Amino acid sequence: MKINQVEELVGITKKNIRFYEEQGLLNPSRNPENGYREYSLEDVKELTKIKLLRKLSVPIEEIRSLQEGKIDFGQCMEQHIITLNRQQRDLELTKELCSEMMTAVGSLQDLDADQYLEEIQNLEEKGTRFMDIEKRDIRKKKVGPIIAAVVCSLFMLGVVGVMIWAYTMEPIPLGFMALILLPVAAVIVGILIALGQRLREIDRGEEDEARQY
Repeated sequence: MKINQVEELVGITKKNIRFYEEQGLLNPSRNPENGYREYSLEDVKELTKIKLLRKLSVPIEEIRSLQEGKIDFGQCMEQHIITLNRQQRDLELTKELCSEMMTAVGSLQDLDADQYLEEIQNLEEKGTRFMDIEKRDIRKKKVGPIIAAVVCSLFMLGVVGVMIWAYTMEPIPLGFMALILLPVAAVIVGILIALGQRLREIDRGEEDEARQY
């Protein structure tokens, strides 16, 4: 069975199916003649189970533990119910705080943010979990630099490929070829170093700067 058929049968996009394969949750066989994936009815059943568990917000790690036999189904559901109860409690406390603010605060100008942040901190110390918006925003900031680095690196690799192809068509001295390729390699290394530095800045520098304001 081809992935298009599986997509239609289960109602999961090809992208998600491949993601579950990358995560080791699904392992279809491959056609020995062309290397294409061949999905069986068992794969479809397994994917349907994965779809159900993900609809219930069961984490990938717990599904993997289920498949590997590290926990049984009852244990998995019990752990997940505990997690859902904790999340429900956290949401109820968040709703109560929002209702309190709605009643007490007339406008944004009247909002005493320090007072409520202190209240949130007290709740967090007792185990309540609120969204860490800084970390969420920082993850978003990483996407741009990573995409830019990948595009630039692929372009430079394309240049290298063209140069090697040209060399096969009309050989030139290896020393001269190395002189041409070294700057290109240096640019790629520089891109990767710059990306690493930028990601570290996003993780530390920008987060620390944001807290200063």
